[in-house]
Amino acid sequence: MLLWLLRGLFAILIVGLAMGLLLSFQSINQDYLGLSALGGVILLGILTVVVDISVKNKQITTVSAVYFGLLLGFFLGTLIWMAVEPVIAENPVYKGSGLGMLLRLLVTLVCCYITVSTLLQTKDEFRFIIPYVEFSKQVKGGRPLVLDTSVIIDGRIADICDTRIIDAKMVVPRFVLQELQAIADSSDKLKRNRGRRGLDMLKRMQNNPKVELQVHEANLPELRDVHKVDERLVVMAKVLGGRVVTNDFNLNKIAQLQGVEVINLNEVANSLKSVALPGEAMMVRVVKPGDQMGQGVGYLEDGTMVVVEQGRSHLGQEVAISVTSVLQTPAGRMIFGRVEARPSASPGDPKEGNGPPEAARN
Repeated sequence: MLLWLLRGLFAILIVGLAMGLLLSFQSINQDYLGLSALGGVILLGILTVVVDISVKNKQITTVSAVYFGLLLGFFLGTLIWMAVEPVIAENPVYKGSGLGMLLRLLVTLVCCYITVSTLLQTKDEFRFIIPYVEFSKQVKGGRPLVLDTSVIIDGRIADICDTRIIDAKMVVPRFVLQELQAIADSSDKLKRNRGRRGLDMLKRMQNNPKVELQVHEANLPELRDVHKVDERLVVMAKVLGGRVVTNDFNLNKIAQLQGVEVINLNEVANSLKSVALPGEAMMVRVVKPGDQMGQGVGYLEDGTMVVVEQGRSHLGQEVAISVTSVLQTPAGRMIFGRVEARPSASPGDPKEGNGPPEAARN
């Protein structure tokens, strides 16, 4: 809206300037020149607005490069002409002709072209907001968390948000949202359900008053030539000074190689699982046979897999085991244990019926 107001104001000023020129030429009886100036100024204004509307996604670095390139070109052209003019001024051809003005214009045009071309090709290195100075972005508060598609579909990030442990802003790029929508519209039932789950998780976090969730349009200049979702995610997190939240092992490695911090939700979950030490006793229900002969497999409440030696004979039972070792893998923690031997009953234990009856003792 403000942009169209600016264009309207520009049009009014152009028309006013054209009318002023027309009246000025009419006052000296130069109607033809006045009409020509009127048409030329209006045409120039229309051309300027058309170019402005046609060129989309303008960059301040490009505008700055052109501006400083022209300034530098005029300066270099003036210096070169001041050095060359005394030499050629003695030439008879040069004296009394317009050749000097043409040569000076030529030198200035060449210098302007070279400087503007050079700065346009190197604008990403210099960041011409202020010449030769690049400022790093100052992020207020906690660094933003850029969410990956996999971590949104997983859904645990929404549960973590409910605990209020996250106080940083979470960012969902527009291209991640589009990927979720494409998965939700897939003809494959499993993919479709995953995509819909991801959209439901986003809606849940959006409605959570404890969460600051932002859908970023991702219209950054750095993303213009990047097309893969994972690479765009890493570049965007680097530009925003944020961290990537993901479950994808490959994305984790790509981000680390590019110097972007990553929060792997699987690693967070593994670090929160219960710790078991060798020799510790615990209760576990054996739910299925293991890969090796005689093994049984059970799970703790947090999902940790427990491999029970000689536990196949106890399928469907809750048994007491003694931990023998703990194995930490990228997929999670595994606990190995064996069934504790039941203590043999003493001959006089009344629970086993081997002792004398109560009446006999009395």
